[in-house]
Amino acid sequence: MPDATTATINAIAEKLGASEPSAAAPDPVTFVIFGGGGDLAHRKLLPALYNLQIDGLLPPRVAIVGCGRGEMTDEAYRAFAKDGVEHFSRRPIDPQIWETFAAALFYVSASIGDDRGLAPLGARLDIIEHERGLDGNRVYYLAIPPTLFGPTVKELAQRRFVDRSRERPFARVIVEKPIGRDLDSAGAINDAIAAVFAERQIYRIDHYLGKETVQNILVLRFANSIFEPLFNHRHVDHVQITVAEEEGVGTRAGYYDQAGALRDMVQNHMLQLLALVAMEPPRSLQADVIRDAKLEMIRSLRPIAGDTVATCTVRAQYAPGYVLGAPVPGYRQEQGVAQESRTETFVALKVFVDDWRWAGVPFFLRTGKRLPKRASEISVHLPPSGRFAASPTKASRSASPPKFPARAAASIRCRWTSTTAARSAARRPKPTNASCST
Repeated sequence: MPDATTATINAIAEKLGASEPSAAAPDPVTFVIFGGGGDLAHRKLLPALYNLQIDGLLPPRVAIVGCGRGEMTDEAYRAFAKDGVEHFSRRPIDPQIWETFAAALFYVSASIGDDRGLAPLGARLDIIEHERGLDGNRVYYLAIPPTLFGPTVKELAQRRFVDRSRERPFARVIVEKPIGRDLDSAGAINDAIAAVFAERQIYRIDHYLGKETVQNILVLRFANSIFEPLFNHRHVDHVQITVAEEEGVGTRAGYYDQAGALRDMVQNHMLQLLALVAMEPPRSLQADVIRDAKLEMIRSLRPIAGDTVATCTVRAQYAPGYVLGAPVPGYRQEQGVAQESRTETFVALKVFVDDWRWAGVPFFLRTGKRLPKRASEISVHLPPSGRFAASPTKASRSASPPKFPARAAASIRCRWTSTTAARSAARRPKPTNASCST
């Protein structure tokens, strides 16, 4: 490896190893969640905000305002939030902390489609911010379908919620995947948001990157002197990235039938994981630098087109069956799914990164719903245990990937496999696992 690259890796490893604790946000702020009564807010956003409260990372003065089309009182919204925290938070409810958190929760009914628009939201925000001593700093979280991103930010501009020329009080907007259905719709959404917010005010996020284990991939890649030299085509036979879910589509059928596993998981979450595993070392840990390093890797992906579509992809739907002895519907029998829907709930891909590091190494990506075991795992498979082969055999790289890993927790595993596995499955030696879970 060139000396310059080695120096970069050492510098990054030192910074990653520092792991300085985050400080609480100093500025009072109002979080406005559009789609505040929806599934994303219930399962992800409200539990996440509650955990920030536990960690002392929310500002001392804060308001969290859910906004949606349905009618709901503040007390009903607090009960809605508490149910989400009880079922989906990584930590249980602490009565004293919950009392403080619940006092900051409010709900406003408003709709983009009617004559009043966001006027009820503006009036209620003025009251809440005055009562809680907030100075107008706001973060708008768009937990709504991508088709509503443009109309929502346009309404924010028309109602003068946002002034892109002012630094104080600040305004931020958070948009989450998927941003559109394709390149054209994504460009249109970005243009609509950019017409209202300056680029410094826009945060495009993938909530999967907030998982601690995902964040630790960079540490494993560049701060671990044992594994860092092994992440290349000389030592890696193949890599498997698996995100398997036991649940069906549940209450997300309306959205999911328009997206499918490819848009819901592969083109965002799984490509981000692939980028973290396969990217070159960034020259610094600045957000833009890491983004550029990921983008360079994504541009190196070999296109899947023509005949390779049939040989490198699998798409499927789950059918009716039983879970723990109880019958469960198939995808087409789920409420809100079209009877003739061809939307995939399972997808598997075999992809290649055409650069010097990963030349010839296959990456197997697979994700789906209603699968036998829940698993979020990156499995890096190396040649025979005991020593590392100089170059894995062609037969090994063309072998079918093993079954879904059995472990349920998010993890990174380095599995030593035999390069002769494809020659005789009957005589295949049992692999030795070297666990490096984070």
